[in-house]
Amino acid sequence: MGIVPIWGFQLVTAIALAILLRLNKTLVIVAANISIPPMLPLILYGSLLTGSLWVGKQAIYPASMDDLSLAFVKLSLFQYISGAITLALIAGLAAGFFTYVFLQIFGRKRTTQKP
Repeated sequence: MGIVPIWGFQLVTAIALAILLRLNKTLVIVAANISIPPMLPLILYGSLLTGSLWVGKQAIYPASMDDLSLAFVKLSLFQYISGAITLALIAGLAAGFFTYVFLQIFGRKRTTQKP
């Protein structure tokens, strides 16, 4: 939820989903805080690049991360929003997959009791 472009509502939405899906609220709060200032240029850049897949020939590519500005994002708003949602889905699925694999490898082994 930290990548989805619903600024100001990311944490509230993440907590509501954690309650609805019965997830660990502390872990959800920690994971939803990915959009901290040092990560924002990377998230913006990744969202614009991912969004270029949806827009096709009309895509606007930033020459570098230094070219990112609010005016640039406004110019390519659909590209950014579609890319941010796609990037959030990919990041969520990847995190879920790696967590599952990690728990399968290092999780406690269940023992079957013989009656």
